[in-house]
Amino acid sequence: MLTHPRRRRAVLLAAAAALAAGSLSGCTRDASEARAADDPAARADLRAFYGQKLTWEPCGEEECATLRVPMDYSAPGDGRTFTLPLIRVTATDEDRRIGSLVFNPGGPGESGVALLQGGGAASFTERIRARFDIVGFDPRGVAGSEPAVDCGPEDEAYAEEADTGPQPLHPATEEQRRTALDTAGSTVAACKKHSGSILPHVGTADAARDMDVLRAALGDDRLSYLGWSYGTSLGTSYGELFPRRVRAMVLDGAVDPSLDWSERAGSQAAGFRSAVDDYAEYCAEVVGDACPADTPEGIRALVQELYARTAAEPLPVEDSEWGLDAPTLHSALVTSMYTPEDQWEALSRGLGDAAEGDGTRLAGIAAGEEEDAGEELAGEEGSAGEADAGGGEGEQAEEEGHPDNSDVAIAAVDCLDVPHPENPREYWKALDRAHLAEGDFGSESVIAALGCRGWPHRGPGPHRVAAEGLPPVLVVGTTGDPSTPYHEAQSLARQLPGGMLLTFEGLGHTAYGRGSSCVDDAVDGYLLDLAPVEPGATC
Repeated sequence: MLTHPRRRRAVLLAAAAALAAGSLSGCTRDASEARAADDPAARADLRAFYGQKLTWEPCGEEECATLRVPMDYSAPGDGRTFTLPLIRVTATDEDRRIGSLVFNPGGPGESGVALLQGGGAASFTERIRARFDIVGFDPRGVAGSEPAVDCGPEDEAYAEEADTGPQPLHPATEEQRRTALDTAGSTVAACKKHSGSILPHVGTADAARDMDVLRAALGDDRLSYLGWSYGTSLGTSYGELFPRRVRAMVLDGAVDPSLDWSERAGSQAAGFRSAVDDYAEYCAEVVGDACPADTPEGIRALVQELYARTAAEPLPVEDSEWGLDAPTLHSALVTSMYTPEDQWEALSRGLGDAAEGDGTRLAGIAAGEEEDAGEELAGEEGSAGEADAGGGEGEQAEEEGHPDNSDVAIAAVDCLDVPHPENPREYWKALDRAHLAEGDFGSESVIAALGCRGWPHRGPGPHRVAAEGLPPVLVVGTTGDPSTPYHEAQSLARQLPGGMLLTFEGLGHTAYGRGSSCVDDAVDGYLLDLAPVEPGATC
């Protein structure tokens, strides 16, 4: 669904079995059965989970706890569970405290715990921190979750690519397409080998059910929630499952659930292609003297020349046997579109170096290691409000002792949530359409989805939101968003009952916490006082 910006290529997989509904079946139900179906906390086999008390202990400047949830909500008594790490920053004005504000930073696969441990509380305004406990968690299968998705050593997952060498962004020949299929298949096999027992249970619907257990454990009758990027999918799922348990919900950088896999790939490809064009237009204004060309036309020409050059022969990269090939160049460009204010200077210097024959900086950007790719790169990747915009959460998770598994987690969730075709011809038709429409951005988006081929899914698949009883939800859309294009926010707001759309006229991925006082004031007013956002509201 959402290709993580640090990734050269989605790693992919996902094993799944048929989805059990999780509610009581039968043609008739007595009153107690009806309550149990509508209220999971009333189910005898879920009471222990809903009734658990959290034990908060200091962990640095924050407080941490763990939450136990069933691995399979259709059989919660079978003894299999996930243990989810939690973290909170308590409200600074206890006397006026509203409750907890649960958030998800995106991905799928990003760690809410790592975000707060890395200073991510600054993503929220002082007004919000005063009135809410800010609560983050690692979703099932992610980062510090026990168990977590594991697909084995990276060299095992990439064994096929190591044998065949780098592949083109647009595999056009039969041999290239066979290699792409084999590479995706080897990744699936590695993931099944290491995590086959949990892969059917890491989807968004189950993560949303976990959030309701978390809500109850926090002592909140209704949920206040903020989701960035993939976090909007998680919030939408929660709203559909538990519409009357929502107090307030902000969905920033929205994903449209009505799009199928190829439509979503095309939407994101168009978003990134447009963002790179924005970079060419605004580079001199945002970056200044570091811009690698004097005109937008000059930047476009440089980028195209580097694509052709790296496709023919990778550029050398310092201290690496792997050079800068075309897919790695592409990844560096995609990565850099999330937060222009922090990333465009680094990209500009990297493109300038590449023009001189050195791919080191761009390779570092693609790997999420800008600091290692050159000195004095602008911006700090862990800056507030980036959500899943390459904000360094994975590296933070590693520092806290939890390996960064966001590569495999994003694939595990995406493949489980959305049905993908089995017939390879469907991918090649989509690939050719996407390449014709969006060039290399279109090709890469389809190839990234190829690893889901052949796996059954457990999510609802493409659908329009059905959430009767859901209170008004605030959707925030950025007009220049590369990863979740603005039209998806417009669509989701229309689908939600009483959906409100706040438009941010700007560049980059997501809006709240990135410096717009107009956006922050509107979101805060809604979260604190349930103040509505008027139709057509724009920042």
